[in-house]
Amino acid sequence: MRRPFAINRLFIWVVILGILTLFVWLGAIGVAFEKLGVSGPMVSLLVFGSIVGSMINLPLFKIQIGGARNLPRQPNAMPDRLLPFSHFMVIGINVGGGVIPLLFSLYLIFHQELPLFQSLIAIGLVTSVSYLFSFSIPGIGVGMPILLAPLSAALIALLLNPQQVPALAYVAGTLGVLIGADLLRLKDVRRTMSPGKYAFIGGAGTFDGVFITGIIAVLLT
Repeated sequence: MRRPFAINRLFIWVVILGILTLFVWLGAIGVAFEKLGVSGPMVSLLVFGSIVGSMINLPLFKIQIGGARNLPRQPNAMPDRLLPFSHFMVIGINVGGGVIPLLFSLYLIFHQELPLFQSLIAIGLVTSVSYLFSFSIPGIGVGMPILLAPLSAALIALLLNPQQVPALAYVAGTLGVLIGADLLRLKDVRRTMSPGKYAFIGGAGTFDGVFITGIIAVLLT
């Protein structure tokens, strides 16, 4: 007779743990944005926009997917054989996981007057790391070790510009992952995704690797 009570108690603890995790995550986001010199109202706007934007995907273009299919068997016909066919997959960008991090990176570059040459070098290095260590997951998209890009961004920013480490780490981490693990991997996505699928840059929204990379890179500095 105690089993339902145990299940209910477990559910309560899971809910409490989830709430505490959410508060810790939001607190970490707040600390990261404060290190970037962003005010309280703007932090709230960015977090709220990222959460809401994670549910919004903007289509950009289509890419062709080639494949093969079985020719239907007919009476007294030759054995099944494969015929080529083509379909299209829609490529888009997620607002919370792609557009907002991109716009905020551009804001940091111009507002904090990051040296353009240093920014390009940092972005290029993180892009290379993201491309080399990312991998395609059939039917899902692209994955990579979650801490590799932010660690790279923080170290590269520290070496290139010790005076502006947080901003440079965020920019390099965010744009490096967007380019290296998303844009440059579109050719792999085209081979592994099924026809009729949608692929979105920053597609997991708020908790996408792009968003997490920028936040963790800043915290590591």
